[in-house]
Amino acid sequence: MAQTNSKINPKSKPSFAPQLSVPATYMRGGTSKGTFFKLSDLPERCQVAGESRDNFLLRIIGSPDPYGKQIDGLGNGSSSTSKTVILSASDRPDHDVNYLFGQVNIAKPMIDWAGNCGNLTAAVGACAINMGLVDTDKIANSIDEDAESSICEVRIWQENIGKTIIAHVPVYKGANDKVQVQETGDFELDGVTFPAAEVKIEFIDPVDATSDMFPTGNLVDDFDVTDCGLNTDSVQATFISAGIPTIFMKAEDLGFTGTELQGEINRDGDLLTKLEKIRATGGVAMGLFKDVSEAQISQHIPKIAWVGAAQSYTASSSKSVDADEIDLVVRAMSMGQLHHAMMGTAAVAIAAAATTQGTLVNQAAGAGELTEVRFGHPSGTLLVGGKTEQVDGRWQAKKVSMSRSARRIMIGEVFVPADAF
Repeated sequence: MAQTNSKINPKSKPSFAPQLSVPATYMRGGTSKGTFFKLSDLPERCQVAGESRDNFLLRIIGSPDPYGKQIDGLGNGSSSTSKTVILSASDRPDHDVNYLFGQVNIAKPMIDWAGNCGNLTAAVGACAINMGLVDTDKIANSIDEDAESSICEVRIWQENIGKTIIAHVPVYKGANDKVQVQETGDFELDGVTFPAAEVKIEFIDPVDATSDMFPTGNLVDDFDVTDCGLNTDSVQATFISAGIPTIFMKAEDLGFTGTELQGEINRDGDLLTKLEKIRATGGVAMGLFKDVSEAQISQHIPKIAWVGAAQSYTASSSKSVDADEIDLVVRAMSMGQLHHAMMGTAAVAIAAAATTQGTLVNQAAGAGELTEVRFGHPSGTLLVGGKTEQVDGRWQAKKVSMSRSARRIMIGEVFVPADAF
């Protein structure tokens, strides 16, 4: 019996999609990691906001993933690592780089563009220098020939929130007199295993001059939490919009101590549901939502956090945190989970609230006029500073500062199926 050889027509279109490669940088910034892109390197249809860009980034990070692991992408199944950044040279006066941040939902096909990532902010200046987005003369002029390393001040325009951030990036002259970013050093950041070079970050005027830092007009509100699962219908809360909209409550009012670690919170599904109801209700109280149902499509904001007086505890690294070395304890939720350390934007909110007399955060820190506080979080401690004042009857945060670190982990090309976007 004769056999028939079936041949593939070389001109026929394949039934599968090829993969496309795009230049990318994988960086740690603070206690987060993310995939960084130069805007001009993206496929043309992804250089503007819209469905194509979102689908492109979702596929790269590995979302949506019903398994919650993002195995088929660069995310690591954590809100701290499910992040993307797009950088471009800024044409705004007195700014070097535009910074756009996307918080990628792990389980849902959704990217939240509403807020900033304070942790990845620490990596933006360094990445912008390495991507060639900062003027070379400016970088060269920052070098002090008599010093081992110098500081290049990178002025960042944060596009999500329309704010200026200044990153003080350490630089040095390397081989062939080429100026390079210093990434290694002896600065230790709790929540990060290895030391690195310190990057000082300043958030300039993190609150709009035309808006109130406290959206309800009060430093402390009686917050109606009816049907939220608490043993009371009302608790005290400080609602603040600085860095990122945040709801601060007393740890004791939630049945907490303020020294909780991730496992105590994140393994309790009923507790997570309760906290999400409170977050959604707080979003309505702050004017962010008209109805609690809107919280489902805005999981990045607002944040929910609880505070308590300084107390000793053991951090997740088994490091002992002594009450005498901190001013208060703070725990915060991020994307439905207790954060393993502290979100950078939430740290801005903590600094602004702590340095405003009368807020719950200020009270937990001992009250009084404060210019900086060191707070305890699940991984250790963090020092933040702030300056707040009343302008025309409105509270404003003029500047908030903190120190982080950043490091390139990988530079290369990321691959994405061509039919994904």
